[in-house]
Amino acid sequence: MSIFDRLWGSARKKTPPPRPTAPAPLTGPSAEPTGSVERRQSPRKNARKGTRALIIDDSPTVVAVLRKALRSVGYETREALDAEHGLALIDQNPPDLIFLDIVLPGMNGFHALRLIRKNPACQHIPVIMISGNEHAIEQFYVNRIGADDFMKKPFSRFEIFARVENLLDDGLMPRRKSLSAPAQASAEVRQGASS
Repeated sequence: MSIFDRLWGSARKKTPPPRPTAPAPLTGPSAEPTGSVERRQSPRKNARKGTRALIIDDSPTVVAVLRKALRSVGYETREALDAEHGLALIDQNPPDLIFLDIVLPGMNGFHALRLIRKNPACQHIPVIMISGNEHAIEQFYVNRIGADDFMKKPFSRFEIFARVENLLDDGLMPRRKSLSAPAQASAEVRQGASS
């Protein structure tokens, strides 16, 4: 059992239930509630159904949380508990999006990300790094080796989809924002040829 799993379990036991709040008063027949808009009422852009996501994390809890959230909106997911297996899955059938833990057994997430970015067949795939290790977070921001976003554990369902939404193109597919237009076009041609 990883430290994340132990902390997650103890945090859930100690957290008091949220207190209900009264809705904001309405004035007039068509008045809107005052205050900030409930996040569930704001429109959210989701990736197209069938978007393929690869989750590479050694924590079964994190894998289960991501899998459940992503599948609930129509993603196809594959999972790997270490970087080596994850890289093999990428070679077999490149995903549209990768969630990659930094601290993994064997090869760490930084090394795996370097290999992904060096491989022309998959360097166009957006990668969201995840970690609960404070030192790894600092190292990520110092190194900037090609990740497209970062999530700190524990994360919420809202954060998962907010991170993905930042990577969506006009066709509602995750894309790397850092790719230039010609590199993006050649990546799309390579991806179309492999389909």
